[in-house]
Amino acid sequence: MNFIGKLLPVEGYMVVQKGNLPEGYMRSLTHLYQPLIGITAVMLYQTLLHEIELQQANEPQTHHTLMNYLNLPLDDIYRARLKLEGIGLLNTYKHQTDKNDYYTYELLEPFAPGDFFEDAMLTQLLYHHVGDEKFTVLKNHYVTKPRLHGGNNVTAAFHDVFQTFQPQMEPSDPVKASHEESNVQIDFTWMKQMLKQRMIPEKYILTADNRKLISQMMVLYDLAEHEIEKAVMWALTAENKLDTDEFKVACHDLFKSTHQQSVIKLTDIIAKQGKTQVKTKPATKEEQLIYELETISPKQLLEDLSSGNHASEQDMKIIRDVMTTQGLPSPVMNVLIHYVLLQSNMKLSKAYLEKIASHWSRANLQTAKEAMEFAKKEKAKSQAGYVKKQNYRKPAANEVVPDWFKDRKKKPAQPATTINHTETEEEKAEFEALLREFTSKNNHLQG
Repeated sequence: MNFIGKLLPVEGYMVVQKGNLPEGYMRSLTHLYQPLIGITAVMLYQTLLHEIELQQANEPQTHHTLMNYLNLPLDDIYRARLKLEGIGLLNTYKHQTDKNDYYTYELLEPFAPGDFFEDAMLTQLLYHHVGDEKFTVLKNHYVTKPRLHGGNNVTAAFHDVFQTFQPQMEPSDPVKASHEESNVQIDFTWMKQMLKQRMIPEKYILTADNRKLISQMMVLYDLAEHEIEKAVMWALTAENKLDTDEFKVACHDLFKSTHQQSVIKLTDIIAKQGKTQVKTKPATKEEQLIYELETISPKQLLEDLSSGNHASEQDMKIIRDVMTTQGLPSPVMNVLIHYVLLQSNMKLSKAYLEKIASHWSRANLQTAKEAMEFAKKEKAKSQAGYVKKQNYRKPAANEVVPDWFKDRKKKPAQPATTINHTETEEEKAEFEALLREFTSKNNHLQG
């Protein structure tokens, strides 16, 4: 992606340091952070750190100075800055003045080597970047908190800058998708309901540390709720406590089974956005509906179709059971929910849901678009079969045919294309109704 214009050489910057650097911080930067963010970002951190001694009080230096120090163009410096922000080593505050804007760069202390390995997400990422052998060497060799300032916080979050694997399908709107990921708020209501049904005390499992770990693994491995549920159940000890190491392994195994060709590594989301920026918004109404069904959760879909009311526990249990049993991805489940509600006068029938879900599971549907096209074809086949059945019975040659039937046969027959045309119009009207129903309650997502 082209970053020219994001920063100007004449814009100034000041550097402040938050907290004291831990012992061995250089080893952390070199051995633990550099594999994740690259050498340019580490160089920028070190340069800003030593700038603190040289800068004059209340006299910002220009970014042109930074370009000379690093011998890098400004767009490369901007990209490196975002990586430092995303990994938690830098906060950036923008200040606007009558002349030129200037920035305050607040350096955050990196984890000490020993503390680094207590962060579940960073530990997993390092493992995937350097491999098992090198990771074991580093962990055996090295025997853990970021903090805030005034002004407008324009710091890029982790998922604004990185993604942890290469998905097979790019999101329709990469900018919106990355923004939504960066503000992930895990709703643990579904987890509480699941534990309650299994008579497992949640207080031993949903501790603050475990909630953080579950949230991190859910984002890191892009797991759905039913997959996280499986991982938790696999990792429970005999005392009904969560074995965190087993949980991480379970999450990774589930990820591998879903994304066989994907590798967990930090990739630069922003660099990829330039390649896909042409497809930032759905072009047609149908694409718009498909995009919404691809990006929201089944719980959110139910609430949106209920004018913002909370999804009932019974409905969520039905959906969770069907997703778990049939292994349907969330986008496919969304289409299924919408289809069943439309066909059942906005009632969620479990029997009807299970019947269709079983069929769709065997068809191995993976996306909302595939599910919608499959549903249309199945309905067209069903309607064609009904028309054929209506025309199947014909009078035998030796039957006594009533006069009224003979008279009826004299009437010109309707061309077959008329029936097909009527069905097509009905399908079109039905789709338009579905689209109106959905978009009228989702303006906040389309705004």
